[in-house]
Amino acid sequence: MNQRVVASFLPLSDSQTGLRVAVISDAAPGRNGVGAYYQDLTGQLEPQLQALEVFSPRLVGDRWDCGLALPLPGDSTQKLCLPNPFRLARELRELDPHLIIVATPGAYGLLGAYLARRMKCPLLVGFHTAFEQLTQLYWQGSWRGRLVYKLAQWSHRYLFRRAQSVLANSQEMLDLARQMGASDTRLIGTPLSRDFALAPAYHHQGELRKVLFAGRLAAEKNLDAVVEAAKTLPDWQFSIAGDGPLRGQMEAAAERLPNLRVLGWLNREQLLAEVDAHHALLLPSHFESFGTIALEVMARGRLVVVSHGCGIAQWPSLRAGLNVIEPGSNAAEVLLELARLTPAERSWQALAGRGLALTLNNRCIEHWQQLLFATLGVDSDLPQLDSMILSPGTSD
Repeated sequence: MNQRVVASFLPLSDSQTGLRVAVISDAAPGRNGVGAYYQDLTGQLEPQLQALEVFSPRLVGDRWDCGLALPLPGDSTQKLCLPNPFRLARELRELDPHLIIVATPGAYGLLGAYLARRMKCPLLVGFHTAFEQLTQLYWQGSWRGRLVYKLAQWSHRYLFRRAQSVLANSQEMLDLARQMGASDTRLIGTPLSRDFALAPAYHHQGELRKVLFAGRLAAEKNLDAVVEAAKTLPDWQFSIAGDGPLRGQMEAAAERLPNLRVLGWLNREQLLAEVDAHHALLLPSHFESFGTIALEVMARGRLVVVSHGCGIAQWPSLRAGLNVIEPGSNAAEVLLELARLTPAERSWQALAGRGLALTLNNRCIEHWQQLLFATLGVDSDLPQLDSMILSPGTSD
């Protein structure tokens, strides 16, 4: 019988601080990695503050709650949302934040930075997505690619000049931010959803026959590697969860391969159930600033295979719970290496990964509290982060 493993999710303080914080983002909660990051951060950090409010577009039923929603060129599954500037300014005045965090370089983020300056409010900028890399992948050599690249570069530079600190969750992103003019950069951890961390997880018995990919179905995710792994390992079951411009291509591949299925977009509850029903995650992305889904799967006590291009592979404190696809290797080869371990060894790796993910989560929330206080020039009595947890490293 499977054993349930309960999380060691630590309360961070017994008292609420008086801080009021606004997060302004072009990403709707839970709709992509950035939206999920601040949704999860809010769920854990909000009880420690007087107020933490996220201002972003939201999907209410089939309608986008924002000033204006336009089709996103090249991806019908997403919208380009523009804020109502008068409404956002009014809501910010009502909150009267001590500090503003801008999470994205779109219309919401640019307006947020402008309003922070008008309100004489300290500004932190989250650098979570290298849009410049995405434009090269999608529109390399085209006039559209050059235009989007220039706009993204200008937007980031505008935000970085106005930020007290620029935040990123991998060393590669911090280096890129400094190249683009950020004068003060800070490494941040990645929080977990309370559901993923707190729900009892079933102990991994060492099985390795059900593999899940979860994420946006787009070119940067290297979904061909998932399809190739399914071809190479016909006795294994592969599942793809998510939506995006490549969904039709993945559904066509699933029609050809009886061991591949496409689940479509899943809400957090459905995703949690699918993670628990699989033995391992496969995330072979060309590049990811971090790869939050990998940390979430680790927290559920499941095995994780990620590419060298995922930022999570740069965190030495997590390496014992990761299997990395190094340059020159491929997803199927790493899965077969994992299959050559004994069931007990795979079970131990999954359990160790869960502990590492929960530890990182707790330190991440503590660090965010420290960061908020430090930005306001207030000393915090919270313990300092272990340098082994929040230090970037190589994947040697």
